[in-house]
Amino acid sequence: MTPDEALRRIAFLLEWRGASPYRVRAFHTAADAVRALPPGPVDPAQAERLRGVGPVTAEVIAQASTGAIPNYLARLQSEAAPDAQAGWDLAAASTGDCHLHSDWSDGGSPIEDMADAARALSHQWAVLTDHSPRLTIAHGLSPERLRSQLEAVADVNSRTGPDFRLLTGIECDILDDGSLDQDEDLLGRLDIVVASVHSKLRSEPEPMTARMVAAVRNPRVDVLGHCTGRIITGRGRPQSRFDAGTVFAACAEAGTAVEINCRPERRDPPDDLLAQAAAAGCLFAVDTDAHAPEQLHWQSTGYARAARIGLGADRLITTWPLEQLLASRSGSR
Repeated sequence: MTPDEALRRIAFLLEWRGASPYRVRAFHTAADAVRALPPGPVDPAQAERLRGVGPVTAEVIAQASTGAIPNYLARLQSEAAPDAQAGWDLAAASTGDCHLHSDWSDGGSPIEDMADAARALSHQWAVLTDHSPRLTIAHGLSPERLRSQLEAVADVNSRTGPDFRLLTGIECDILDDGSLDQDEDLLGRLDIVVASVHSKLRSEPEPMTARMVAAVRNPRVDVLGHCTGRIITGRGRPQSRFDAGTVFAACAEAGTAVEINCRPERRDPPDDLLAQAAAAGCLFAVDTDAHAPEQLHWQSTGYARAARIGLGADRLITTWPLEQLLASRSGSR
């Protein structure tokens, strides 16, 4: 066992237990930091000098650096319910990620770096979903810039082996009337469209419900992104109010997947709405919403949430082979 593996497994088990996002994120942060360490044994003091590593994670790193199972991980594994393994198996079965950003909008890394990170995780595919024009604060893509990005993605794929494909996509704003913030013809050229609400998040429930239902019924839309818009860390942001039963029924009917957003500050939808969407028969996309390569590791915590409510791989489009994903999405349009 390597320090990275140990820290990621601890993050997964903490998420499984419903730990706070701060605790979960601490172990992911430490796992990102261990890449700066040389191979071989390290002592806790050496590990603790890494940015983002504290006494607890330093001890885990030191023990795992010798190949041993750290005491912290051993304790969590001994206390884990037998079905926790189902969540880990789902994470291991992941084939892709429907939601990631590059430096073309508000991400911090070039397209190729994001693709390389996804491929390094043994993904078969990943979807580039930079923002649409209206989200100017995130440098959303105008139709002209999106057309240019399609060429850039094709160039990346021309230099990638047959085991991985970067899919074209967008995180498209859902406008006030439920329409989409991009040219319809251009949306039709994309492999995957994630539609999300980013404005007027405190609208009254009735117009918010109508807005979301119109979007998820749009045949161009494949995934409903971070459906409540909530932020649960820092100053936070309350979740939007809408008729979840109506929205999830529309998703199930249209075949639009509900996103299980893995960002630690989102964990969206919350547990009660996630269970409600599952009961409604929805499909799901376990997505990182990654803005940097190391954030692609967050996906395992979303699979923990999915497994905890009994979802199997058949309901999770991010475990589907590329051919099945594309056939399913094109068939629903």
